[in-house]
Amino acid sequence: MVIKTESDLTPAVLAVMNRTEDPRLREILVAMVKHLHAFVREVRLTEVEFREATAILNEIGKLHADHHNEFVLMAGSLGVSSLVCLLNNGDKGQTETSQSLLGPFWRLNSPRVENGESIIRSETPGTPLFVHAKVVDRDGRPIAGAEVDVWHASPVGLYENQDPDQAEMNLRGKFMTDKQGRFWFRTVKMVGYPIPVDGVVGRLLKAQGRHPYRPAHLHALIFKHGYKTLISQVFDPSDPNIDSDVQFGVTAALTGNFIRHEEPHPTEADIPGPWFSLDYTYVMEPGEAVLPRPPIK
Repeated sequence: MVIKTESDLTPAVLAVMNRTEDPRLREILVAMVKHLHAFVREVRLTEVEFREATAILNEIGKLHADHHNEFVLMAGSLGVSSLVCLLNNGDKGQTETSQSLLGPFWRLNSPRVENGESIIRSETPGTPLFVHAKVVDRDGRPIAGAEVDVWHASPVGLYENQDPDQAEMNLRGKFMTDKQGRFWFRTVKMVGYPIPVDGVVGRLLKAQGRHPYRPAHLHALIFKHGYKTLISQVFDPSDPNIDSDVQFGVTAALTGNFIRHEEPHPTEADIPGPWFSLDYTYVMEPGEAVLPRPPIK
C-alpha cells in the first residue's frame, strides 16, 4: 500500500498484523500496534526522541549478563511486572493473591535443604530468623510434596551472585513440604536494598527523583504438579520503604509478620536473643506447573 498521509499508516500496518495465523499472537500484535501508534501521536514523538528511544532499548539489551537482567529491572520499575502478575492471579485480579513478580535474581539448581536446617553457607552476620511456613490450596487444604525454592538478600543488601564475599548459593535453598504442607528453616533477617542503578534504570530513577530501594523481603518459588507455579515475596512491614517499593511489588497479601524476640530461642542453644520469627501461609491456585525461565544463571 502506498502511504499518502500519516492517517493512512496505522490502517495499513493493522491490515498486515491481522494476517497473523496464530489467534493469540494476532490479538497481541494488533493491540500493540494500535497503542504504539496512539502513543506516538499523543506525545508527538520527535525523530530525535525516537532515535534516543531505540538507542536506550539497545543499551538495555547489551546490559544483560549472567548476573544481571536490566529488562526485568525496567519492567518492575515501570509497574509492568506487578500489573501482569495481578491481572493473571487471584481470580484475574478480583481477589488477593500470594503471587508476586519473579525479580531478577532467581537461579536454577539451588541446593536441597532438609526442613529445619539453615540456608546460611558462609559467614553472614545478622539477626537470626526462623521461618515457619505452610502451603495450602484455595480451600485451605495443605499441599504435601511441594518443592519450595527460597532466596533472599544478605543483611548487607546483596544477593550472593552480586557479592564475592558470600559463598555460592548462600541464602538459597530448596525444601519439600511435609504431609501438613509445612516447611521451615533458619536464616538471617534480610534488609531492604537498592536495585542496581548503574544502567538505564538508574538514569530513569534519577530523572524522576525516585529512590532505588526495595523493602526487605523473602522470595519463594513453589512447584507442584496440578497447581500453577507460585512465585511469591513476603515483605517486612517495618521496613522504611514499605510504602514506596521501587518495583511496585508490595501488596497487603504479601506483607508478613516478622516478630522480634528478646528472650533466648527455646530450642537453639546458640541463640541467646534477639531473634526473629516469621509465620506465613502460601496459597496455590490450580493450574499448570511450569518453571519460569531464569533471569540469571
